[in-house]
Amino acid sequence: MNFSKRIEKTKEIMAAKELEAILLTSPENRFYLSGFTGTAGKLVITPGKNIFITDFRYVEQAKNEISAFDIKEISKNKKEKLAEFLNSLDIASIGFEEEYMSYKTHQELNKLCSDITFVPLEEEIKKMRQIKAQQEIANIQKAIEITERAFEKLLPEIKPGRTEKELAAELEYLLKKEGGEKAAFDFIVASGPRSSLPHGVASDKKINKGEFITFDFGTYYNNYCSDMTRTVVLGEPSDKQQEVYSIVLKANKLVCEKLQPGMTGAEADAIARDIIKEAGYGENFGHGLGHGLGIEVHESPRLSTESETTLKAGMVVTNEPGIYIADWGGVRIEDDLLITEEGCQVLNSSSKELIKL
Repeated sequence: MNFSKRIEKTKEIMAAKELEAILLTSPENRFYLSGFTGTAGKLVITPGKNIFITDFRYVEQAKNEISAFDIKEISKNKKEKLAEFLNSLDIASIGFEEEYMSYKTHQELNKLCSDITFVPLEEEIKKMRQIKAQQEIANIQKAIEITERAFEKLLPEIKPGRTEKELAAELEYLLKKEGGEKAAFDFIVASGPRSSLPHGVASDKKINKGEFITFDFGTYYNNYCSDMTRTVVLGEPSDKQQEVYSIVLKANKLVCEKLQPGMTGAEADAIARDIIKEAGYGENFGHGLGHGLGIEVHESPRLSTESETTLKAGMVVTNEPGIYIADWGGVRIEDDLLITEEGCQVLNSSSKELIKL
C-alpha cells in the first residue's frame, strides 16, 4: 500500500481547508493512512510531521506495522496528554472526524486546547477511499472468492428443520475455514415469510420445504471485505416465486451490463428500479441499489434515488436489487462490481440462477 501518497493527499486536503493539522481517530481511516491493524491509536498529521499515538499495549505492534509515522506512546491521562501534545504543536486549527469524535470528547478537547479551533472534515478522508488501488481490489477479490467457496460448501447443509441461526453459524465457520478473517457484518439468513425483511438477521425459525431463503454475508481478507447475497429455494419454486426471482435477476444483470463511469448513483439505481417498477413491484423495492465496498462494508458512494455522486473508474460498489412482499417472502441478489474505464467488471463468479435444493 502506498501510504506516503495517501498522506500527501491528506495534506492537500489540509491545505485546501486552510488547516494546520489533522487529527484522525476512526479505525478505518487510521488503517487506510498507516496500515495499523490494532484497535487503539490516533493519527496527527501536520505539514511537517506524521505522528501515530497509541498506548503501551500497541507500541510494539505499531513499530512492526507502521513506517510513515513517528510513534508516540500515551498510556495514562490520555485525553490530557493528547491535549498537551496538540498544544505543543503551536497550531491554531485542526481538522477532526466529527462522525467519530463524541460530543463529550470534543467539548473536553476544546476546553483543554483553548487556542486551537477544531474544524469538521466533512468526510474528506472517506472520499479519498472511494477509488481503490490495485492491491485493494485484489484484497476485495480474495475476500469474494473465500465467500463464494464457503457458500458452495454450505449448500448441502441447507435442509428442512435446520434453523436460520444454525446456518448462519455454519456459514461463519466455513468462511474462517476458507481463510476469512472475520464476519463483515451480522449475517442475514431469512427464510419463508421472513425473507421479506431486507435486514432479517438470523433467527430461531426452522426452514421448511417450499420456502425462499436469503443469505446476505461477507468476510474480511487483509482488512478488506466482501458482501454477497444469494436467495435459494428449498424444493421446487411456485410460479410466483419463479416470477419474482426472474424480475430481480433481470434487474441485477442489467446493472452489470449498463453500469459505467460518469453515471450518478441515482442513475445507476434507476437501471434496476425501472425494471422492478415496470413489473409491478416498485413499492416492494424500498432500499437503494447498492453502496461502496472496501475497508468498511458500507462506504461511499451510495447507489440510491438520492445519490448525486458521480461514479468513477476504480470504485467498487454492490449491486443488490430486491423485491420484498410482506407475509409472503422476498428475493435479493447481490454482486460486487468494479467500475472500469469501459463499464464495470463483476467480481463475483457464483451463479445467480435460482438454486433449488
